[in-house]
Amino acid sequence: MKKLLLSLVCICLIGLVSMPAMGGEKVNIGSPSWTGAQAIAALLKAVVVERIGGQAELIPGNNATIFQAMHQGKGDIDVHPDVWLPNQESFTNKYVLGTKTVTLSNHPYEGNQGFCVSQNFGKKFNISDITDLGRPDVAAAMDSDGNSKGEMWIGAPGWASANVNEVKVRDYGLLPFIDPIRVDESVKTARVKDSIAKDEGYAFYCYKPHAIWYMFDVMMLTEPKYDPALYKMVQPSDSPDWYNKSKVATKDALKKVQIAWSNSLKERSPAIVEFFERFSLTADDVSNFAYQISGKGRDSSEVASEWIKNNPKRVDAWLGL
Repeated sequence: MKKLLLSLVCICLIGLVSMPAMGGEKVNIGSPSWTGAQAIAALLKAVVVERIGGQAELIPGNNATIFQAMHQGKGDIDVHPDVWLPNQESFTNKYVLGTKTVTLSNHPYEGNQGFCVSQNFGKKFNISDITDLGRPDVAAAMDSDGNSKGEMWIGAPGWASANVNEVKVRDYGLLPFIDPIRVDESVKTARVKDSIAKDEGYAFYCYKPHAIWYMFDVMMLTEPKYDPALYKMVQPSDSPDWYNKSKVATKDALKKVQIAWSNSLKERSPAIVEFFERFSLTADDVSNFAYQISGKGRDSSEVASEWIKNNPKRVDAWLGL
């Protein structure tokens, strides 16, 4: 009898050892420079750690490095948390449709992008359309370095959207009046705050969802209605002569924004991939996340954990429970 019990215990132990442990799930999540992406990345990490019981790390990187790492499939970076299409279409065409080494989720949220000024600056100078930035009086009001041209933030280094906006400044005829500036988004946010406090002129690339709509009283300028015939964007990853080959003289179409992951992740961490396949957010979710982080200065991991606790049914649905 003792031998039989001992044999049964051994069989059970062997079975437990051979069962795949959820704690063995591991993922490295890309963390691009914009706040919305960082917020989503923090939420993905929190779900993996707190609900799946796996391991997750946030790895800084721009679009090119994150997509390249996902393509290589070595686990250096497994996930892009905030893929804006068609902004990053050159990457999805190459790695999702081309090499088929990366997968896009089927649950996008809607994004909108354009150019903004503060409500006070807009009213003071009667600014409502993108072409108004080409008026000499408006450009002079935005000139902070004394070169007779106004400065406008078009995005951070490494952003595909910043390349689009650089072409737009040219094709909207604004280059004689506007210097397109690329710096980190945190610098832009500080400049927006400072310009409003000092009642100075400032224009900047803006998009929804984003914390800026909760932080300041700003307005998006009108642009020519989206026309695919006037929107031909070639990214630097496609051609070294991208700037001269591109033509963008129209507003961007509404965006589809979703996560993407390396196809190699399914073999290494199948439970995490199943979670990614069900994951979905709204634009309001992302705006609120971004506001809590960049507007209120809260830690992204704290915000993510709080959201998980307050939304158990949605998280359960992501996990198939």
